[in-house]
Amino acid sequence: MLFLDRLREELKIDEGCKYEIYLDHLELPTFGIGHLITERDDEYQKEVGTAVDEIRVNEAFEQDIMITIQDCKKVYDDWVHLPEEVRLICANMMFNLGYPRYCKFKTHIKNESYRLELKRQRNRARHLKILHEYFKPRMIQFKKV
Repeated sequence: MLFLDRLREELKIDEGCKYEIYLDHLELPTFGIGHLITERDDEYQKEVGTAVDEIRVNEAFEQDIMITIQDCKKVYDDWVHLPEEVRLICANMMFNLGYPRYCKFKTHIKNESYRLELKRQRNRARHLKILHEYFKPRMIQFKKV
């Protein structure tokens, strides 16, 4: 699978997809796959719950992905040479935070702490697996009682 396809899939999983305007966790109007509505959008100032068709959701998502990649290239001169897992993590963070907030992670950028983030992500997956293996037999016992 190509990098952009993997990024799209990860973001769809992380963000979910709604074909209507909703308020995100910051109470900001959003639609589709985490697309923050701005004055440039036709959906600007429309009511929460207003339907948004699939074509528009995909169009906004593709624009957001391209902006995300452009912003990552501004931050990392060697973007295309970074390991794919690192690019996925950084692009995911850039998508969620946006360029201005992402740039506040100067220590992350300067210290290449993406390696620590990659390790944390791997540890998280390992920890989830361990928890699943630990609790699964107990859940079966619990259901039998």
